Amino acid sequence: MAGHSHDNIDWDEHLQRLRDGDELNAPEIAGLVAQLLRPTDRTVIEVGAGAGGTAAAFAAALADSGGELTVVDTAPQLLAAAGDRVKRVSDRVAVHAVQADAAEDSLVEALERAGAPVQADLVFAAFVVHHLPDQLVGLRRLAKLVRPGGRLAVVEFGLETRVLPPDVGLSEPGLEARLIAGREDWFRQMRAEMTGSVRLPIGWGKALSEVGLAEVRSWSYLVDRPAPVSGAARQAVLRRLQFLRRDAENRVGTADLAALDQLLDESGAHYAGNRDDVYYLTANTVHLGTRP
Repeated sequence: MAGHSHDNIDWDEHLQRLRDGDELNAPEIAGLVAQLLRPTDRTVIEVGAGAGGTAAAFAAALADSGGELTVVDTAPQLLAAAGDRVKRVSDRVAVHAVQADAAEDSLVEALERAGAPVQADLVFAAFVVHHLPDQLVGLRRLAKLVRPGGRLAVVEFGLETRVLPPDVGLSEPGLEARLIAGREDWFRQMRAEMTGSVRLPIGWGKALSEVGLAEVRSWSYLVDRPAPVSGAARQAVLRRLQFLRRDAENRVGTADLAALDQLLDESGAHYAGNRDDVYYLTANTVHLGTRP
């Protein structure tokens, strides 16, 4: 099975990026896992394995009490990487790695074939649902994996990531805002061209209520790495600019593209990796609902 998702992104090729992201977000993810897991929770299904950073945090949180952790992904390389990382955390947690698609009704069958629980105390999906053609149907499918009294947690983007000062000294001030507008247009086009794409004209919290979940609430958490950045935060800034460059083609002016190319030129005088005024700031939003 290929590692491409419905938006035609080859996630296998993004494995190192995802590992770097796990390193950058490790403190926030550990805090979120501690916030989500209740003392009586023993089973977790994570849909969208990534490189395994969040799954490892769940395994660490379950290590003392034991339990079962199921990691689901369509991309085999990501699934293998996540499974290996989780198994190194604790031998008291039973781990199931399941290759399956949250956009398919065969999801439960795949869990059954793997000997994994088909329902869990907590089902967790971070930055997954917006990749599904029909997001509301996908949420309904995820909600069915939640045992009565259990909860579904969906993490999606809260605010666009910011990494640049208002005026970088190249092109006109406000470069990043124009690049973000280009990325939003790219995302709109990606969704429109996705096979079977269905719009979701409601907020995520409302959508959780629509699929039958109760006690729905939302909150956001920051990933804040002030200037000057180094290590994983510096790499995250450069990756962000690379993504903006990919999405900006034919969507922003030539002066803005030239400015971005200078920021990404390792041998240039304006290379972002050598600047002391870049930073990394983003807000992610958690949407949580309980199955009656």
